[in-house]
Amino acid sequence: MPDKSKRQKQARLLRIFRKIHRTTGALLFIFFFVVSITGLLLGWKKHSDGMILPKSYQGTSTDLKEWLPLDSLHKNACKIMHDSISPELSLELERIDVRKDKGMVKFVFIDHFWGVQLDGATGELLHIEKRRSDFIENIHDGSILDYYFKTDGEIFKLIYTTVMGLALLTFTVTGFWLWYGPKRMRRNS
Repeated sequence: MPDKSKRQKQARLLRIFRKIHRTTGALLFIFFFVVSITGLLLGWKKHSDGMILPKSYQGTSTDLKEWLPLDSLHKNACKIMHDSISPELSLELERIDVRKDKGMVKFVFIDHFWGVQLDGATGELLHIEKRRSDFIENIHDGSILDYYFKTDGEIFKLIYTTVMGLALLTFTVTGFWLWYGPKRMRRNS
């Protein structure tokens, strides 16, 4: 008789884990779909032949003594953005990426996912790039909502990554139990 009671408790626990697993999966299906697709794209970005991650172009000199001052390069990048893309675009920078080994500087703008690569020594344009990888990354980690709603402190990203991390942990635990529980029940009977 005690074996039957133990088996019933294990079966009840298994049903609870199955329900949690199924409900979590149903509620978060679209988010898991988005995270998986964007994760795949980000994993392949360096092998996308410039479609996702722009190629880094080579400048004329890797000797920093021969480079123009950063403020001159910045002015060139801003002029190129307004002349080549649109005079309406914001020139607020997200970052400046100095690639000494390539003799190149990237200016990545915050409001529109555009970037400009300049030769560090001459200030000449090497490439204008649409930063698709940055956009995909913002979707992947939920910060795209912070970007569009202009929130401080990345609150949407924090909530999104917390929910998705806890959901993945829940899936791992319940999924393991859904695999192991029946094996344990068969072994005990």
